[in-house]
Amino acid sequence: MIRQRLWPRLWKRFILHIDPVLLAALGLLMLTGLAVLYSASDGDWGRVLRQAGNMLVALGILWLVANLPLHYLMRTALPVYLLGMVLLAGVALFGEISHGARRWLNLGVMTIQPSELMKIAVPLMMAWYFEKHEATLTLKNYFVAALLLLMPVLLIARQPDLGTAILISASGFYVLFLAGLSWRVMGVLLVAGLGSLPVLWSMLHEYQRHRILMLFDPAQDALGKGYHTIQGTIAVGSGGVLGKGYLNGTQTHLDFLPERTTDFIFAVYSEEFGLLGNLILLGMYLFVIARGFIITADASTYFTRLMAGSITLTFFTYAFVNMGMVIGILPVVGVPLPLVSYGGTSMVTLLLGFGMLMSIHTHKKLVQT
Repeated sequence: MIRQRLWPRLWKRFILHIDPVLLAALGLLMLTGLAVLYSASDGDWGRVLRQAGNMLVALGILWLVANLPLHYLMRTALPVYLLGMVLLAGVALFGEISHGARRWLNLGVMTIQPSELMKIAVPLMMAWYFEKHEATLTLKNYFVAALLLLMPVLLIARQPDLGTAILISASGFYVLFLAGLSWRVMGVLLVAGLGSLPVLWSMLHEYQRHRILMLFDPAQDALGKGYHTIQGTIAVGSGGVLGKGYLNGTQTHLDFLPERTTDFIFAVYSEEFGLLGNLILLGMYLFVIARGFIITADASTYFTRLMAGSITLTFFTYAFVNMGMVIGILPVVGVPLPLVSYGGTSMVTLLLGFGMLMSIHTHKKLVQT
């Protein structure tokens, strides 16, 4: 009798708001990441166990956010955004410099990277703003939303952190697009952007210009700026159709491949599992993205549609940019392969976003349309 009463309570409290289909797909990607990390780190169980710990923490955050009702998500938008802006200003004024970049803020008890918070805070704030003005949207509202996006992006690009600035720009643009920004306005912005390229080029740091130039001819500095791109494409191409086999990647284990546990882990996977393995990995990513679009289409409010769509498309951007830079069609900008690359910060940010997706999906019946 007690068990019969207890089970419905446990189900409602701990399981009801978890999307099992989406969780299973995310779990497969994370398990793939652990397997590839073991090979990429030359069997370093310490690093694998640390990443497993990162995953458990991130899954706990996913569960917590998935159980938050939608009105709580909306209430957090403005304070989280303002907190992020204050922290970014703190980085600009007092941040610690490491490897030529000022990205970290020492709070005494811990050191944080506020730009990671803005990956969620910016689309959350923009979606909240559009929700407040849904009935009377004008071009002015899109301009204000664009300013909400531009301010943190400029602060992050100044650190400099081009990869994070690109991801946040993409997440904010997706909110603008999903909110109904007209194609005509987007065309004008595209023309203005192309016209401003010389100015933007002059604002880039020298190493950022080199990365872009290396995209067209990495062989001109094969042992320097073009080394990452050359070794990444060699590893991907050498995998062939079926790959060299798990733990048998020569580019990886002979130490030719740089950053092989983080930004270039896709090259490790491609070398060992080949084209067939890549198709399977792409299939897993596409499944997660498709599930995200289903949740977006089924969202019950304007705010949740914008937020769900932005989270899903930003996840796509993560994967596309990382794979693109590894195979040499995009500049190297330091974007990890989502849920596969080693690192706790990106794992937490991504699963926090997927926790929001699950909340949007499972709480929709509680929200009046």
